[in-house]
Amino acid sequence: MTTALLVGAGAAAPASAPAAAQDPLAQVLALPQASLLVEEAGRAVLARRADAPMVPASTMKLLTALAAIQRWGLDHRFQTEVYRAVDGRLWVKGYGDPFLVSEELEAIAVAVRAQGVERLSGVGADGTRFAPDLDIPGRSASDNPYDAPVTALAANFNTLHVQRTAAGVRSAEEQTPLTPLASGLARSLPPGRHRVNLRDPSLAPRYFAELLAAKLRAAGVAVGDDHRVGPVPEGAQLLLRHHNSRDLAAVIGATLEYSNNFAANALFLMLGDAGDGRPVTLRGAQERFGEWVAHTFAWRGFRVEDGAGLSRGNRLSARQLVDVLAALAPYRDLLPEQDARIRAKTGTLAGVSAYAGFVQRQGAWQPFALLINQPVPPGLRRQVAESLVRAADLSRLCGGVAC
Repeated sequence: MTTALLVGAGAAAPASAPAAAQDPLAQVLALPQASLLVEEAGRAVLARRADAPMVPASTMKLLTALAAIQRWGLDHRFQTEVYRAVDGRLWVKGYGDPFLVSEELEAIAVAVRAQGVERLSGVGADGTRFAPDLDIPGRSASDNPYDAPVTALAANFNTLHVQRTAAGVRSAEEQTPLTPLASGLARSLPPGRHRVNLRDPSLAPRYFAELLAAKLRAAGVAVGDDHRVGPVPEGAQLLLRHHNSRDLAAVIGATLEYSNNFAANALFLMLGDAGDGRPVTLRGAQERFGEWVAHTFAWRGFRVEDGAGLSRGNRLSARQLVDVLAALAPYRDLLPEQDARIRAKTGTLAGVSAYAGFVQRQGAWQPFALLINQPVPPGLRRQVAESLVRAADLSRLCGGVAC
């Protein structure tokens, strides 16, 4: 790793470059668009542009996780309502549960059969809890899983895992039957295994209905193909409330470990639910999240446009992230583990490399935040964290004062 590569000079440093220039910490401190803060016992021991507003990328998920913990508590389980209408159709109303995966739909199907239901004319899907025109900042129109549309009712994060061969199309996972919609979308894919998103949010409730219908049939319920999308009709009887098998601790742990943009922004939108029955809007979620930040922290110069860190309009400083980490200290085990001495969340966009979490120093876990808003080698941030673990005296890097 060379300083020249880090600053984009296009040429490697000479072999005689001083050893300090090869040190990851020294490299970061020399970058013009980088900020770093390390604290020990609540006191800054290494600070470089710690108050500069920066694009945080996916380290934004740490702030969303904290808001969710404070709102619901780690034991909370998101719920989904199941109704039976007078015409014999089963209706499902979603409230944003981000982990309605195939296994959860199977549990719903088994519970419906246990209620004595033997025959249904079809499945209705109600995703009206979120506004239909949600446009998450930073989400592109690609078919990559991380660009999946966020809807109040969604199966498998609004993604498909399929395999296309010369013989046709099949599901690439045993627990997920191939539905007509999935089959049709997969026919345009090249041969091979693919995990893609539904792209069009209007397809989400239709896919949910088809997949639940397949699970109901497997549970012994005869289901017709007359599926509907829209609000639960008046007069429909509440059959059951499904509580996800994952509590919030499991949801947050998986969201941070896999940097699940869909789950993070579903949490962000649910946090924006005013409880007045009106559909949740992006603007409303942004406003309510901002109110929570103002109540929780005395910050200035921040901006939150989405809960996953997709937007380049987001702004957090290293000091603000360390404030978040201080509040997350009791929940440190929810952060991804690099090794036994580092628990931290990465953040990556083109030209953005971030890392924030805890490192073990002097026998204790200490918070750090690193935000780089210029191109650097992808491994640099983890080298910095490893250096933080090893360095005996960080203040020496800046002569005992903030850099």
